[in-house]
Amino acid sequence: MDNNNNNNRNNRPNKTINVNNPFNEENKQSTSSKNTNIIKIGISHGDFNGVGYEILLKTFSDVRVMEYCTPILYGSSKILSYYKKITDLPNFPFTNIRSCEQAEKGKLNVLNIIQEEVKIDVGQQTEIAGELAALSLNMATDDLIKGKFQALVTNPINKKNIQSPTFHFPGHTEYLTKKFDAKDSLMIMACDKIKIGVMTNHLALKDVPNVVTGDLILRKLKTFHQSLKRDFGISMPKIAVLALNPHAGDHGVNGDEDEKIISPAIQKAFDQNILAFGPFPADGFFGMGEFANYDGVLAIYHDQGLIPFKLMSFTNGVNFTAGLPYVRTSPAHGTAYHIAGKNIANPDSFRSALFMAMDICKNRMEYDELTSNVLQISKKDHIVDEDITHELQKDDEPAL
Repeated sequence: MDNNNNNNRNNRPNKTINVNNPFNEENKQSTSSKNTNIIKIGISHGDFNGVGYEILLKTFSDVRVMEYCTPILYGSSKILSYYKKITDLPNFPFTNIRSCEQAEKGKLNVLNIIQEEVKIDVGQQTEIAGELAALSLNMATDDLIKGKFQALVTNPINKKNIQSPTFHFPGHTEYLTKKFDAKDSLMIMACDKIKIGVMTNHLALKDVPNVVTGDLILRKLKTFHQSLKRDFGISMPKIAVLALNPHAGDHGVNGDEDEKIISPAIQKAFDQNILAFGPFPADGFFGMGEFANYDGVLAIYHDQGLIPFKLMSFTNGVNFTAGLPYVRTSPAHGTAYHIAGKNIANPDSFRSALFMAMDICKNRMEYDELTSNVLQISKKDHIVDEDITHELQKDDEPAL
């Protein structure tokens, strides 16, 4: 089998938006109905002392973005006005609204989460910034659950100052999983070159080996597999699983988790028609470019996945939470206090997150429409899928 030909596995029409160049002619054709079916996007403002408002303003200063979506910012018009001056966009238009129903097409809509003046300490960690980051996120997710907009884009938060008795999560992923009562979720770092799922999210490295179980691996593979199909339009996705130990343990010399836990879980996933392979030692896997042969890569721990991802896509990568009942994306960077207020923040990652959210919304609608009537899936097609899976298993057995 030629693992390099991933395009053959995507049988759905390619109507997605190129998030790296969303205004080309191909995108105009793929969104020909955009004026009648514009997606509402809710945006939580994150830590207002970081670069969140700057990248937002720079993105929506290009009026063409409004042709694809109607943005609703859960933030403060006063803070927005402050950053308008810093970004040299004094005439940037926006409108204040009291509810999502009042949102106007062609404008940035600001739903004020606070009416009072707020002390802005650019580039600093402050208590009030954390409180308002949590308030913005809570209000936005409440409205998302109520169906007032279609997707959520979250601006970066400071994981320290947002902590409180009502917010005790290590990041957005864990908070949203709990808030949406999701059975499982997976943090996927996505760009045009790769999609990396992070199995243990933000868990401290010292705790990772204790939570790596066959059940966890299988659950994450199922979530990843379904997301690649439903959210990214890949009919038969191939997923590579990275090893926990150096050299995948060298048959027990450098640890036995890969041989005793990870490899059997991969086999079990394969037996359930998930095209999972590995475990692969991460250094050689990325060094030799093997990731290009797969639709997704499952990393065991945070930095194992994030380091190669950011080397490939530091400026325009996207953080997407798979497994949730709602679409959520985020720029793949933090608050960037060190450059906040200097008008040098790159908005590409935020813009990519915005367009990926729209793209996934449309992919989900198409997938759900195609699969809503199970009778449309013939027994013959099911048998073909199983036969293909077993043939692939013969050609590319999971190996240490």
